[in-house]
Amino acid sequence: MFAVTAARTDSDAPLTALEVGEQPEPASPDGWDTVSVRAAALNQHDLFSLRGVGLSAEQTPMILGCDASGVDDDGNEVVVHAVISSADWRDDETLDPRRSLLSEQYPGTFAERVAVPRRNLLPKPTSLSHTEAACMPTAWLTAYRMLFTGSGVRPGDTVLVQGAGGGVATALVSLGAAAGLRMWVTSRDEAKGERAVRLGAERSFGSGERLPERVDAVMETVGEATWKHSVRSLRAGGVLVVSGATSGYVAPTELAQLFFRQLRVQGSTMGTRHELERLLAFCEHAGIRPTIDRVLPAADAQSAFEALESGEVFGKVVLDFADGSGITPPAGR
Repeated sequence: MFAVTAARTDSDAPLTALEVGEQPEPASPDGWDTVSVRAAALNQHDLFSLRGVGLSAEQTPMILGCDASGVDDDGNEVVVHAVISSADWRDDETLDPRRSLLSEQYPGTFAERVAVPRRNLLPKPTSLSHTEAACMPTAWLTAYRMLFTGSGVRPGDTVLVQGAGGGVATALVSLGAAAGLRMWVTSRDEAKGERAVRLGAERSFGSGERLPERVDAVMETVGEATWKHSVRSLRAGGVLVVSGATSGYVAPTELAQLFFRQLRVQGSTMGTRHELERLLAFCEHAGIRPTIDRVLPAADAQSAFEALESGEVFGKVVLDFADGSGITPPAGR
């Protein structure tokens, strides 16, 4: 079958480790199903894997991809939940110390077919296309958990999102605005800030710009470059929810700010199957749709990864697997 693979890892030139071509069909152990993938969305996790973060050289070649929407063995349209917990784990899947994501221990979703535990399949809402549904399991689920599980914010509260254009950021703006939150964003790119306002943000600010007032919560995925601004933008008793650090992990602690103003820092990672189920229902009933920057044929995965790595995207980049007939074989295949 056709698949997009990390043939090896390369921390300096990750895209040189990317390959497209034939891979073995997935094996389906007891309790697992095979999904024929229709669409799969890219995430920063895929770039990290190519760099060797969370994926060792010994684990390669590995089919990449966490997100997918497709059709299961019984012909049902499904969305794949990417968090694979232990078979005997019954609590929040993200707290299982042995959890993994698809494309870490098990082959990922950037393939014509992917095997997943049956418990990880959810019905795709009929109102969402496969392309839209494929955006939900990682970036949108991460945003949902940050806002509605981790932060404790309520309608009318003000939430600052650091960075305006990524998949998680655009999801935060859409979900927060639909839930009655005042969403503010920062961006180095004025045009992206303006697009975030059109998406539902109330205001946009330059990176590091002093805000007119302190906010109830900050959603942080950038890390080192924005950490100080995030901490100092919070009102006393506010919460900083952090789910990533694309600019680096080492930042000043700002401990004095944390204890003098009694701030809370809440880590957040992905989300549970139940949260994904609620996210899909929210999007369906509220009419929310993901912001998609571009959809490319799966065979053009190299271009998709180049766009993601450049940072010059607004929203999600999605690979179209269609029904297999739409895949254009690359030269030499």
